[in-house]
Amino acid sequence: MAGIFAKFNKDKNIPLFGKKKFDEKITKKYKLLEVVGRGAFSEVNIGVHISTTKRFAVKCITKKNVTDKQNALENEIAILKRISHPHIVSLVELFDNREKLYLVMDLVTGGELFDRIVEKGIYTELDASVLAKQVLEAISYIHGLGIIHRDLKPENLLYYSRDKDSKIMITDFGLAKVEDNEVQKTACGTPGYVAPEVLKLKSYGKPVDCWAIGVITYILLCGYPPFYHEDDQELYIQIMNADYEFDSPYWDQISKSAKEFVSSLMQLNPEKRNTCEASLSHKWICGGADNNTNIHESVSQQIKKHFNAKSKWKQAFNATAAIRRMQNLQM
Repeated sequence: MAGIFAKFNKDKNIPLFGKKKFDEKITKKYKLLEVVGRGAFSEVNIGVHISTTKRFAVKCITKKNVTDKQNALENEIAILKRISHPHIVSLVELFDNREKLYLVMDLVTGGELFDRIVEKGIYTELDASVLAKQVLEAISYIHGLGIIHRDLKPENLLYYSRDKDSKIMITDFGLAKVEDNEVQKTACGTPGYVAPEVLKLKSYGKPVDCWAIGVITYILLCGYPPFYHEDDQELYIQIMNADYEFDSPYWDQISKSAKEFVSSLMQLNPEKRNTCEASLSHKWICGGADNNTNIHESVSQQIKKHFNAKSKWKQAFNATAAIRRMQNLQM
């Protein structure tokens, strides 16, 4: 394994994957507690900073299991090192040895976005606009750094804590990409939230994130997705045509301003799609929502119906597979 991960972080001129053993360094600084999550090649422990007692999430990655994902992992780490924002889960520090890599991250304990909405007793347009604004601020920030997230979806939006007024946090930058002179055509993301231009194999950029925010906001206001069909190919056709509606009775109580906001982000033409910066100036965001009717019952019922464990919208579809299906359809 020596030398397989030998790339260097240009900012700090230190190897991301080196030979030196750092296990003792992390245990001297953090007390590692119970495992709170497991993945295909990693596990996450609670880590308590010994001198401050502050709690973090420590992701332990076994290197031999990620040799085929080396570039993607290094890309994600390099991007996380550049990011510092109150609504983005941060990489605090990194420890490395021959066999394992330890990523010390912000610990978020508030749960997933939709789960918290269902738990609420009262939920209004104002709540939805506050959530949308936080996501817009974070994505506007990374867009300013030339970074595209490329996989925005509710599962990647977590509450920082269980506090009633907890902020939302964006996580998972595994598909994030720094914009460069190369034309972006790589199919990636989750088709339910992916922009039409990605499914059409056209070049794309930052507007794909804006489209995803529009889809998420749509769901925040009614509880169900803007595109739905039992047949995957028909679903993708709906997305590629931006074929969605504000159905009655679910949208009857939603303000005109909110509908305009969603439509400004879910524009078929990415050049006409609102940017994050423009969206932050929209009256529904900067002026607060003008409808404080409690929409919790309707929204939570639809969320439970459309986003249960077996729902295709809850599953991590691979956009590459979606593209293949569309190509077969067009042949």
